[in-house]
Amino acid sequence: MSAAFRKAAKSKQRPHRERSQPASRKKLGLLEKKKDYRLRARDYHKKQNALRALQKKALDKNPDEFYFKMIRAELKDGVHIKKQPKDEVTPEQVKLMRTQDIKYVEMKRVAEAKKIERLKSELHLLDAEGKNPNKHVFFFDTKKEVEEFDIATHLDTLPELVDRVYNRPTIATLQKETLKGATDPFHLKKLAQQRKNQYDLLKQRIEREKAMFVVAQKIQTHKDLLDKTHKVKVKKETTNRPAIYKFKFQRKR
Repeated sequence: MSAAFRKAAKSKQRPHRERSQPASRKKLGLLEKKKDYRLRARDYHKKQNALRALQKKALDKNPDEFYFKMIRAELKDGVHIKKQPKDEVTPEQVKLMRTQDIKYVEMKRVAEAKKIERLKSELHLLDAEGKNPNKHVFFFDTKKEVEEFDIATHLDTLPELVDRVYNRPTIATLQKETLKGATDPFHLKKLAQQRKNQYDLLKQRIEREKAMFVVAQKIQTHKDLLDKTHKVKVKKETTNRPAIYKFKFQRKR
């Protein structure tokens, strides 16, 4: 009952409000409240405790103490940065490593080129996309022959086979021999899809072989730059070609 009475009594009390900065002290900014003081005091004591801990650590330190990080790190702008170890290699060793890289890339490029040649020999690039269409020109003596010209009759084949670039048998061949291979539309569509996939694979291998060739050229350029001969950059490096340098001619003994 007493708790309820206290709550009722508090509800009628005047609410306590912290005063604001007096008008005469407006130039000093906002008046600091208790919550601001608590934050400032907590931060101050935290820093003082850290300083005392560091002082105690310095007093307790063994003067003969040694860590390798004492010589493997340096102070830059108040931050400890670990020193990067230098590679102890001679220029001849660097050139040899570059040569090994070139040999590996060249080996992979040659293997890719052989696969490209094998795919080309299988596909013959007869109906590849992007290939310039072949032209077959017929010559006639009179205008009447041009008007009466029928390409299927002239090629001695069926009208359905006129648009074929390859495997276009004549009517006599069709009468003598039976058709070999798939003839129904489903199998023909499946074979066309397989052929398209092979062409896509060939295109990817050609692009990969070109990329490896560019990489090999860039590695060779970096290897040549190890030479102390005076050189001038002629063209900047791009994604499709290495940088081009002009070296000063030196007569070799």
